Amino acid sequence: MEVRSTIQAIAVEHRRRYGYRRITAELRRRGLLVNHKRVARMMREDNLLAVQPRTFMVTTDSAHAFEVFLNLARRMTLTGINQLWVADITYIRLQREFVYLAVILDGFSRKVVGWALDRSLASRLAISALEQAIVRRQPPPGLVHHSDRGVQYASAEYVKLLQEHHMIPSMSRPANPYDNASCESFMKTLKREEIYANDYQTLEHLATNIERFIDEYYNRCRLHSALGYRPPDEFERQSESGSVSGNPGGATIRFSTTVKVRVLHDQAVLTAVSSTAFESRRASNE
Repeated sequence: MEVRSTIQAIAVEHRRRYGYRRITAELRRRGLLVNHKRVARMMREDNLLAVQPRTFMVTTDSAHAFEVFLNLARRMTLTGINQLWVADITYIRLQREFVYLAVILDGFSRKVVGWALDRSLASRLAISALEQAIVRRQPPPGLVHHSDRGVQYASAEYVKLLQEHHMIPSMSRPANPYDNASCESFMKTLKREEIYANDYQTLEHLATNIERFIDEYYNRCRLHSALGYRPPDEFERQSESGSVSGNPGGATIRFSTTVKVRVLHDQAVLTAVSSTAFESRRASNE
């Protein structure tokens, strides 16, 4: 149990970039002598095998190989909610085990729109957070979903769920945490203001308090400097009422060339993205 927990912790600390060889070496540095074949088996069972960075792909054949998607988040100028969601996973250490928290934030309001807590880093963790966000927000077609390149977000099951709800995957550049800055900031806030300030014994106890922190405090009450010292819920209400400047027409995506793209929610669905070109298709009700 100690070996498996340590493997999972190392995988999260290094943002799922370590393969079984590097994790085996890190285990030895921590005084745990484990055969590399055993490490590989445990990582395979927990769906932790590293995704190798690859050139951006245009093929839709992802049955046996995970695709790494173009980073759209850093090219976006947001004007409202449900244009960009940012997802990430962190670990939380309890007295006797590590548990894992998957979170999805709205990139415009910094509101936590979905989260899930589990003992496993399997893809189901990230999927549960996404399903909760979809139920709560009912996002329009064209929303950009941004994450790191971890296997949980690149898995065929996760990408299929995004496609079913007409969301466009976006992934960070290698070794660049700044693309996920809003989620990283939330994780630090959660740990500093809630996790480290309390002594949690069980997953169930932790889950109850995280729910209270997110729904009753972080989203409703906590002032955010990035939002003009307003809570996310208040910021969203003011945005919808016009008190916060924005363009209801949608977000703008800028590429390195002269191409300029506007994502029109409710009116356009993205169907193809490359580093220099973009194609949109009008919804059938237009």
